[in-house]
Amino acid sequence: MRTIRLRAALPALAGAALLAGTLLSTPAEAAGGVRIHHVWFDSPGPDNRSNTSLNAEWVQIRNTGGSAVSLKGWVLKDASNHTYVFPNVKIGAGKYMKIHTGTGKDTTSDKYQGRHAYVWNNDKDTATLTKASGAKVSSCSWTTRDPSDKYC
Repeated sequence: MRTIRLRAALPALAGAALLAGTLLSTPAEAAGGVRIHHVWFDSPGPDNRSNTSLNAEWVQIRNTGGSAVSLKGWVLKDASNHTYVFPNVKIGAGKYMKIHTGTGKDTTSDKYQGRHAYVWNNDKDTATLTKASGAKVSSCSWTTRDPSDKYC
C-alpha cells in the first residue's frame, strides 16, 4: 500500500516543486539572468549633444545566466517612456552589453539607440528593462549626480 500512495503523490510533489521554483525565482532568473548592471546617465564634459557626448551616456545589461538569451523585442525605457526596442540580438552567457544613446554601428557588446538628444536625466530617473511581452525584467533608479556609483 505504501508504494501505491508514494507513486500517486510523486506527480503532485513534482508539480508543487515546479510551481514553487517558478514563483520564487526573481525576474532576472526568469529571463535567463539578464538584468541592468550599470547606468552612466551623465556623460562627461559639456552636454553639447555631440554624438560622442550622447554615446557616453549608456545603460549596461548583463546576462548572469548560463546560456544566451534572445532580446528580440525587449524594451529599455526611462521614466518619461523614451523607448529602445532591441533588434533580433542575443546576449551571451556571462556577457555584458551597452546600449548607447547616440548613433553608431551595432556590435555584439554595443548597441546604439540612434538618438540626437539625451535620454537619461542626470538628477533622477529610472531605467527599466522589459520583455517583448511587457513583463518587467529589471529596473534601476537614481537620485544622484554621480553616475560612477550607479551599479544596480
